[in-house]
Amino acid sequence: MQKSEKLGLVLDVETTGLGPDSDEVIELAMKLFSFHENTGEILDIKEEGSFLREPLSMSAKKNYNQAYKVHGIPFDAVAGKSFDERLIKKFFFHADAVFAHNASFDRSFLYRLYPEDINDLKWYCTMRGIPWKNYGFPNSKLLTLLQSHNISNHQTHRAMDDITYLMELMKKNSPNGDLYMKDVLTKGPMKKYQPVVKRRYG
Repeated sequence: MQKSEKLGLVLDVETTGLGPDSDEVIELAMKLFSFHENTGEILDIKEEGSFLREPLSMSAKKNYNQAYKVHGIPFDAVAGKSFDERLIKKFFFHADAVFAHNASFDRSFLYRLYPEDINDLKWYCTMRGIPWKNYGFPNSKLLTLLQSHNISNHQTHRAMDDITYLMELMKKNSPNGDLYMKDVLTKGPMKKYQPVVKRRYG
């Protein structure tokens, strides 16, 4: 690769709920791609993968039915499944940067599974790293942005669909004329993740 070419990893998770301490990841989709660091131009998809796993904790299992209303993944689809740890870690190993929409959410869950693999990587948020409201959009929700750019009128909330659409969005030009991907890179990476340590008294 040329010096300005980097490898990015766009990813999305589906979970049993909103709390990484009480909920778990049940689906992870990843696309490893090359891009120009200077312009934000997305070049080639190098590898992609989608993985399912059964939640293990009682709290995550308890919350599953409520989360199902959002992601639509029946429990039978994840029952007995586990992530391919070797392949997932390979994605992280090759990435120079990680991109996600509402990246703080994805990272907080993945940290529980792969703390050594993800926390030294540069993470970029496509939701907060682009001034969507300044550009005239009503909010920064992925579905709103997909509709506004004529990419999709619906969102399945399946991880691979979401990152496929997100990559199409990042290839679009902002009202300023630059690629949205360049906006994200210019904003810079997020601060390193610091998990909240719960104090116990007594």
